Amino acid sequence: MAVDPEHASASGRKRPQRPQPSHREVADELRHRIRTGVLRPGQRMPTQAELSHEFGVERGAVRQALRILQAEHLLTNVSKGSPATVVPDPALALTGPAGLPQPTSAALARHIAAAFAAPHVEIDALCLTAISLTLAIGEPLRQIHAGRLKPAKVDVRVLLPSRDIELAFPAPVDAASAAGRLRGRWLAQRNAQGQVLRHNLLALRSTHGIDVRVTFRALPFTPPVKLYLLNGTEALFAYYTLRRRAEEIDQEHLELYDAEGTQSMLFAFEQGAGSRDTTFVEQSHLWFNALWETISSELLLTT
Repeated sequence: MAVDPEHASASGRKRPQRPQPSHREVADELRHRIRTGVLRPGQRMPTQAELSHEFGVERGAVRQALRILQAEHLLTNVSKGSPATVVPDPALALTGPAGLPQPTSAALARHIAAAFAAPHVEIDALCLTAISLTLAIGEPLRQIHAGRLKPAKVDVRVLLPSRDIELAFPAPVDAASAAGRLRGRWLAQRNAQGQVLRHNLLALRSTHGIDVRVTFRALPFTPPVKLYLLNGTEALFAYYTLRRRAEEIDQEHLELYDAEGTQSMLFAFEQGAGSRDTTFVEQSHLWFNALWETISSELLLTT
């Protein structure tokens, strides 16, 4: 039997073969080449066959890696017959774990879309309302409907504040009488955004045959931070920073303490990107699961 020289020692014994890299590891390497200029702006990528041979993986893994980079707006024409192309200005999209944090509204959609390139998508979220997640899900939904993404399974778990608690924020600065109206408005937003998120995801069952599960549970406190955990490998974290602002509610001018969640700066941590990032991702999962399994309760998206 012939022995591959690459896996043979000097004594002729066969060396154990290295495990095949995952599609995420392929994406990480290609992203690094784009970041460092090895792959230049506007340059055509190697063909999928060439990348498959280089990395020693199946073409399916290469396609998943390319779709991740397309979702991150680093590549174009991934679904075309010709090789993909590096975008003209990849520096605008390179804001991952090695880059600076961005507002949730700018960064979350890119990370969520990349997560949807996996066969089994797992998203855990802890937030005040689901508005940022609902908006971010829009991009991968568009790609699924366009045929560029096709996960087999999607599992989403969301922790939101309970309707039975007194919210720490949004809250009136002085007028205690307005607290009930603020709470009512927040509750309506919480329920509406959650219902839209659940409807849009569950619709993938009938339209694309994707196995989808969406579950909500209620927290007995107002979360001071928001957290998104993606596919067990990435944690996105942001602070709800309170500000004093004026708003008119029911024709009454009010001074509020509130936080603009969509503008909260999102910090990204990725498993395998160093011991600090890996530990943060692992501990974030432990924290989320502990809340989910202990003090949270069933949440109904009703008033």
